[in-house]
Amino acid sequence: MWKGVIPAVTTKFTQAGELDHAEMQRCFGLMIEAGCNGLIVAGSLGEGPMLRPEERIEVLKIAQDAAGRLPVLMTISAASTAEACDMAKKAARAGASGLMVVPSPMYHTNEQETEASLRAVAAAGDLPIMIYSNRVAYRVDVTPDIMENLADDKRFVAIKESSDDIRRSIEIFNRLGNRYNVLTGVDNLAFEALSVGAVGWVAGLVVAFPRETVAVYRLMQAGRSAEALEIYRWFRPVLDLDVSTYLVQNIKLAEALAIQSNERVRAPRMPLQGARRAEVERIVRHAIATRPVLPDLSTLAA
Repeated sequence: MWKGVIPAVTTKFTQAGELDHAEMQRCFGLMIEAGCNGLIVAGSLGEGPMLRPEERIEVLKIAQDAAGRLPVLMTISAASTAEACDMAKKAARAGASGLMVVPSPMYHTNEQETEASLRAVAAAGDLPIMIYSNRVAYRVDVTPDIMENLADDKRFVAIKESSDDIRRSIEIFNRLGNRYNVLTGVDNLAFEALSVGAVGWVAGLVVAFPRETVAVYRLMQAGRSAEALEIYRWFRPVLDLDVSTYLVQNIKLAEALAIQSNERVRAPRMPLQGARRAEVERIVRHAIATRPVLPDLSTLAA
């Protein structure tokens, strides 16, 4: 159902700490204009856990306005299954195209609990679901066994594969064929994942470098892997910023430098300071200064 480059967008705040509607509209629009294939809101990068439920719906609606007919997914990440189900219902009522569902970030469920919780959210929202499998960040592994068990429910349509092990993608394909659309969720494994059959990229640094991200994806889909690899090698130091405890601050600083946005975050996060900030600035400024010339993408399928 979903494929292509689908940004996990950041949430923009005013100086007073409220949602910055105008800046989100501008930033989301840049990604759609660059050729992205949809948007995902209120994820880890979107500081979803820091947003009130009504704010998540506000961000969803801003993204829907920017995306037009393209899909906009709501991330469901909650401590309890009941809370997750409630958010799924609210997202459905607000017209979300689908849900990206994360197991409880607070209680580390076993396989039986993980499956039961995912099924409950699917029933509550009654929308297409992208299962977010990220054992590194969330310490719960949505395994191929669980994916196989869930395959009887047609609402589960896609996997955001973020295990940090490219062998997992092959295992999913070998076990389940094309039952799920597999999208990579690790920026600095994107080329590798697309090489072995992933049909999409739930991207982070795309919010700062949308055209380059789309170029890598479309060139790979067109079989022009050598050209894609050249861009990816340039991009790789920046993509590494996604794989960090400070990914939100890293990427918002990249946005500030690359697209003249702001880097405001919601407490307890604080903007980067000191040596860490200097290093991120160095990486991003170097990428901007050495930006590759991109091929004409207008003839390549989205």
